Amino acid sequence: MKEYKYLFEMHSHTNWCSACAHSSPEEMAAAYYNAGYAGMVITDHFLRGNTAVDRSLPWEEKARCYWRACEAAKDWAEGKEFTVLFGLEHYYGDGKEVLTYGIGLDFLLAHPDLDQYSLTDYCAAVHEAGGFLSHAHPFRRAAYINAGVQPQVQDMDAVEVFNYYNEEAENRLAAQLAQKAGLLTTSGGDEHIKDGDAFGKAGVLFPVRPQDNRELVALLRSGDYQLMIDGTPRERSWAF
Repeated sequence: MKEYKYLFEMHSHTNWCSACAHSSPEEMAAAYYNAGYAGMVITDHFLRGNTAVDRSLPWEEKARCYWRACEAAKDWAEGKEFTVLFGLEHYYGDGKEVLTYGIGLDFLLAHPDLDQYSLTDYCAAVHEAGGFLSHAHPFRRAAYINAGVQPQVQDMDAVEVFNYYNEEAENRLAAQLAQKAGLLTTSGGDEHIKDGDAFGKAGVLFPVRPQDNRELVALLRSGDYQLMIDGTPRERSWAF
């Protein structure tokens, strides 16, 4: 039987770039490593969302702020069997957000004001660069989210069907959306602090440990992975 033993966090935040986060990139990397993860994607809130980055800075400096957070975590992980990859959580309106994988600093520098793109243009740019998109917690109920506006997944690759901090009913609706739209699925802890409750409870389990963004996207697109659902490995099409 094939083993899926390389657990990756697909949704995490650091206090360098996410205003709602409490721990540094190094602290978050250490927490995931010590919890037995094989790697993590740092998906700090992008500039239209709850960012800690000064929006008045020139574009290049804003882009480098995000990249430096990832680099700090990578520096901590040097020499360890632990992969740190760059990502974003992009706010596209009405409290809705999309997790963005497979991009890097060069992509940000080549797309000034990327945060202001329409959702269609944002998705197109990410896909042109070889990236992968998963709608974050599409049915979360919160004061900042307009529940009257449905999540827009027509240009996305996947849906985050398990978010540790969502209610079970919210995750169930996300799984139904993925199934109806014929999309892949992801799971994320959405952790913001080094001693939070999501460690070991969420993520994606791969048969091999992706070493870079290209390998991560290839594995996601292949569908050859499992989901960690509240601490239990499940098939990626598992119905809640």
